[in-house]
Amino acid sequence: MSLSTLCLHCGMCCDGTLFTHVPLTPTEAGPLKALGLPVTEREDGTPILPQRCAALEGRTCTAYAQRPEGCRRYHCNLFSALSEGEVSLEEALATVDGAHALRAAANGERSPELEDYLDRHLRGRLRRNSRPAS
Repeated sequence: MSLSTLCLHCGMCCDGTLFTHVPLTPTEAGPLKALGLPVTEREDGTPILPQRCAALEGRTCTAYAQRPEGCRRYHCNLFSALSEGEVSLEEALATVDGAHALRAAANGERSPELEDYLDRHLRGRLRRNSRPAS
């Protein structure tokens, strides 16, 4: 399927490029810890799963069946555009390649160009400037 092809080509929602953590419910923390994943807490005690996710191998989630609700619900802007037929799979993959190229050009660091590209093409409604502070 083209949507899974896109996700397996990207991985940026899990590798720390788009987000620093995934919020967890208290009931999700225990099973993830049992899988050996490093669950930590915000200052307010809310459990979080830090990103780069330890369950990510390459661009594949090794804990997919046990992934938290935040991961299950999340669809990037590009995923939504592909699912709605607004872009083709070829266009979506090229967009992801562009993001990976910008990240590589910045030696894996955050650059203003990369952040702008991610905001325009992948983050969608969840832009980094509008996310609540952790």
